[in-house]
Amino acid sequence: MPILKNQPRLRQITLLRDRVAEWGSYPFSVPVVRNLTEISFGSRVCFFVGENGSGKSTLLEAIAEHVGFNREGGGRNFLRETTNSVRSTSPLSRALRLSWSKKLTQGFFLRAESFFNMATYLDELQKEDPQTLASYGGKSLHEQSHGQSFLALLENRFSRQGFYLLDEPEAALSPQRQLSFLLLLHNFLKENADVQFIIATHSPIILAYPDSQILSFDGDQVTQIPYEESAPYGIVHGFLQNPKNYLRHLFAELPFE
Repeated sequence: MPILKNQPRLRQITLLRDRVAEWGSYPFSVPVVRNLTEISFGSRVCFFVGENGSGKSTLLEAIAEHVGFNREGGGRNFLRETTNSVRSTSPLSRALRLSWSKKLTQGFFLRAESFFNMATYLDELQKEDPQTLASYGGKSLHEQSHGQSFLALLENRFSRQGFYLLDEPEAALSPQRQLSFLLLLHNFLKENADVQFIIATHSPIILAYPDSQILSFDGDQVTQIPYEESAPYGIVHGFLQNPKNYLRHLFAELPFE
């Protein structure tokens, strides 16, 4: 079967349930993870959305580990972990099966929560190898603002074919820079057929990327939803329609101390 240009290279994720030993332990105690069977990808850009604790970042981290990326963020050549907590998703990672139309061996896991640690690690590697930062814009990520360093990483390290996982990239990006991120994303996809992104986000701006797939982790199962039904869109849209009225109703619902 020929590989179509816009076909996602990672086609499906399956949870091999016979490999799960402790269903009552994390991460299988998370409802969405416990009920997971398989996820099929219909776009080269897929968004995971859901409230904090819904399981979207948990699954993203498990996918990252499964394909060989550093669990705290980075590529295959990152060998640093600063906390044991990142190992908590390993049982899920070992229980996953990934099915590809064409396996992408290059890529990166951008984890906003541990971005500072990753930047520090790169500075340490730069002392041993002066060419380390060449793939990241040639300048320490710590010498730039949080948003600038994120975009520098995206522009330089993500400019090749590969499989890219991003966990809440909006954490460092202003609304204007989120639009810049969408432009970068568009250019990556236009210039190379062998690029695929899975992005966990709360940003209604980033979620608006056209022809993307949105998977909601709110509830007991992963469900595909249209953009207008996503919680980030609904909340921000309702707020911007009438901020004063929105806040008046919000504060009226708060109990007095």
